[in-house]
Amino acid sequence: MPLIVACGLQSEARLIAHIGGDMIVIPGGGDSARLEAELDQAARGAPGLILSTGLAGALDPALVAGDLVIDGDADIVARLRQALPDAHAGGITGSDTPIATIAHKRTLHAESAALAVDMESHVAARVARRHGLPFAALRAISDTAKETLPPAALVGMRPDGGVAFGAVLASLARQPAQLPALIRTGINTGRAMRRLGRAYDVLGRLGIARLDLGQLPLEMR
Repeated sequence: MPLIVACGLQSEARLIAHIGGDMIVIPGGGDSARLEAELDQAARGAPGLILSTGLAGALDPALVAGDLVIDGDADIVARLRQALPDAHAGGITGSDTPIATIAHKRTLHAESAALAVDMESHVAARVARRHGLPFAALRAISDTAKETLPPAALVGMRPDGGVAFGAVLASLARQPAQLPALIRTGINTGRAMRRLGRAYDVLGRLGIARLDLGQLPLEMR
């Protein structure tokens, strides 16, 4: 059964692609309509487990940068937790636009009780339900519930999932006072990406791209 991966950034796509195997990776680039269409096409052509992965913003104030959060079908979540025992199991909600401010994160946490938010998991889950396919989400926290993302971080993703360096620099030139927050965001993002890389190493050794996660043994470590 192939692995169909939904993520946001090309860097996230490259990171999970390193584990190899039978995998289709689709970076959404913040375009939920395109992501859904491409996931639909993949699900029709090569039905398999749909995995949403990459970075996420924390809604639970207890989470810190680099923490892993797992959501999805109960049996798959149980097996992922066996493989990644330090991960937090709980809701990952979705938004078609960035959730950037402390106030917005607090409101969304109260409304959804979710641990984290991203811009792809809700789309991937919807496609999985429509096609009757298994679904899981594995996300690493890159910004906490106690911090607001700087404007430059919100313009940094191109529609193809690449990094819009020009837009980031232009935003920084307009508002140079955001530099400390942008540096903090970069450090936290690096921590989250490294944690994802270690998680992918574990799952890669277990054959995530070759097997249905629901069939992986519970004694995984």
